[in-house]
Amino acid sequence: MWADPEDDATAGSGACAAGPELVVVVNPGSGAHDADQTRATLASVFSAGGRRHRFVPLAHAGELAAAAARAAREAREAGAVLVAVGGDGTLNAVAQAAWDADCLLGVLPQGTFNLFGRNLGIAQDLETAARALLRSAPSPVQVGEVNGRLFLVNASLGLYPQLLQDREAFKQQLGRHRWVAMLSGLKTLFAWRRQLALEFELDGERQVVTTPTLFVGNNRLQFEQLGVDPALAAQVGEGRLLALVVRPVGWWRLLGLALRGALGQLGEAQAVHCFAFRTLQVQVLGMRKLKLATDGEVGVQRPPLRFAVAARPLQLLLPQAQDRVPVA
Repeated sequence: MWADPEDDATAGSGACAAGPELVVVVNPGSGAHDADQTRATLASVFSAGGRRHRFVPLAHAGELAAAAARAAREAREAGAVLVAVGGDGTLNAVAQAAWDADCLLGVLPQGTFNLFGRNLGIAQDLETAARALLRSAPSPVQVGEVNGRLFLVNASLGLYPQLLQDREAFKQQLGRHRWVAMLSGLKTLFAWRRQLALEFELDGERQVVTTPTLFVGNNRLQFEQLGVDPALAAQVGEGRLLALVVRPVGWWRLLGLALRGALGQLGEAQAVHCFAFRTLQVQVLGMRKLKLATDGEVGVQRPPLRFAVAARPLQLLLPQAQDRVPVA
């Protein structure tokens, strides 16, 4: 259940006339932000705006999915708004719950990259974003789906999930620093030898490709930053997802591709193939299960994999024009 307003001073004092109640999910294990300070900041902004609000109690990050699912169902029944606070992984988990329950969602990005929020013009500063949320309006937003699991930013298999997993392991040992992420990335690239044999089914045609990684994105900003052809990147969010396939290359070529991506020149590399689609069926030959990353969270999935634009959009609160931050 949600926090009791008599026991938690975070409940707003304003009436419902100021807007629907906000049911706020703050992941206690998300990033470097202090959860208690985050809740205090939001309580101050929402109370000042006369908006009723409640925080979903979470003892640890492992409770996030289940707690978000319960809160989403209750928010739907009460006509409230579910609000996710955290990085892209946290937003993904809460968005999944909101999509399943078909309730309205608000997001306050508080991660490292915040690609989902930045792509939509949502401020990265917590107080600024929270004030804008009080004035925001519902809008349908495209999301991707792979085997029933939503992704807001990207989904991938092969090398990229391993990069994410190794980076997290390094950060737990050495701390969350940019140089730690770079070191773990070099280690993963140097050690990676596996090539995946993938059978694509696209528009009724089948093709077998060999690749170290398949990357599927739903975020135009991310592809623009990588230097993908602007005409292709522009299709993302307009009824299409974008797939990026790396042809088989050695360690030095992989390192070169990583540098190209960092410099925004990946789209110019001959070893990279990009294409847009609505639905892509992928069979992974010779493997019964594999690692799959969705919005930075790594899990295990059994092929075949079906990537698609979700059957219905996510109903999301978006900032008014004057509150939107230019995409950069």
